[in-house]
Amino acid sequence: MNRLNLPYGIRVVLLLMMPFLMAIPAHSQGPHFSHQTIYVTDLERAANFYEHVMELKRISEPFHDGKHVWFRLSEHGQLHVVSGAKEDIPHDINIHLAFSVPDLAVFTKHLDDLNIKYGNWAQTTKTPQLRPDKVKQIYLQDPDGYWIEVNDDTF
Repeated sequence: MNRLNLPYGIRVVLLLMMPFLMAIPAHSQGPHFSHQTIYVTDLERAANFYEHVMELKRISEPFHDGKHVWFRLSEHGQLHVVSGAKEDIPHDINIHLAFSVPDLAVFTKHLDDLNIKYGNWAQTTKTPQLRPDKVKQIYLQDPDGYWIEVNDDTF
């Protein structure tokens, strides 16, 4: 009986694939990245930085309490900027957000036009650092001191 009213060929393919499809656990791909949260002293200052300097797109957030601004990082990834930090604290460059851009020179010109400080890992020059895999990268800090890497990785 053909309850789904599928053509014979499609029914055969589905029947042949069934053992393989059933053998794949639903959780086989493990966790997926959801979001990164940063805690900031001045929400408007931080949100403006991520929107205008980093050129991220604001997205709807469910709280609507004036203490949260969310941004799209990737197809399913988000950056949650949350106000309430009492002071800016030092952050280690080893802990950073990383973004890729198609043309690092275009992005560094954008930073220069906005007078945003950036540099290599050691912050001794504005010349991009070259990783062993030939990816160029720069580092900058947001207004609360969180480190950000921007590179030209094409994946």
